Amino acid sequence: MSTLRLATRRSPLALTQATEVARRLNDAGIATEIVEVVTTGDVRTDVPLATIAGQGVFAAEVQLAVLEGRADVAVHSAKDLPSVTPAGLVIASVPERRDPADVLVGRALAGLGPGATIATGSPRRRAILAERRPDLNFVELRGNMAARLDAASQPGIDAVIAAAAALDRLGWNDRIAERLDPEWFTPQVGQGALALESRLDDVSTRELLATINDEQAALRLTCERAFLAELGAGCSIPAAAYATLDGSHITLRGVMADAEGYRVVRHSAQGTDAQALGRDVARFVRDELGGGSLQSSR
Repeated sequence: MSTLRLATRRSPLALTQATEVARRLNDAGIATEIVEVVTTGDVRTDVPLATIAGQGVFAAEVQLAVLEGRADVAVHSAKDLPSVTPAGLVIASVPERRDPADVLVGRALAGLGPGATIATGSPRRRAILAERRPDLNFVELRGNMAARLDAASQPGIDAVIAAAAALDRLGWNDRIAERLDPEWFTPQVGQGALALESRLDDVSTRELLATINDEQAALRLTCERAFLAELGAGCSIPAAAYATLDGSHITLRGVMADAEGYRVVRHSAQGTDAQALGRDVARFVRDELGGGSLQSSR
């Protein structure tokens, strides 16, 4: 194979991420070509993101391009992937992970007065922030990253929550008012990481992608995705997990809120088996919420 075809969404951030992957591969002596794909999530900007969360609306069409042979690699924000990988595909590489934290744009938390309004489309972000600041109000937010950040200057909105990695990749770190410590503001599963999928039977592509795989980032993502998988790919309840490494020991911090976001349960544990640790932490927070029999589509 002379050139790896990288499928990606057409959004400015997604193209920046694909270009980052292309650069890493090029530095390893591997030629690349970017294949742009329009996804359902990009088209359905009229629907709140929470309504279609977990359905792969930012990933399915990109994955299909690889399955149909129009591309060799699907480049994803790992946080956009459902917990179940489609048959015939495999996450073949996870490059070095960027900052997984969330950030406030507009004003820092201490600068938000009682009743301030925060724009975010994420139930996770709402639940975790409301846990510390129950006085805050929240409004829905969709659109590309530029549109989201612009909302911070609109009348009636005091701040916007975004991913630190997204602003870093776009060169917009100067817009950050405050970085929210992931030790308490638990990031979305896979936030800051890229996941590169290839066809399971495409051994040559998998070998090429292995040249830019970061083993620690891949292990952390495996643990976090095991947490997500235990809850169910279609689970609409706000949940998040953040894995860190100390040698061979993994610490996973998991958080889950009830459907309304009124009650938040946290749990952390350590282990060396990424899959088992992710499942164990997920079971704990789910059961603490009385959700042992929660029904969710997979």
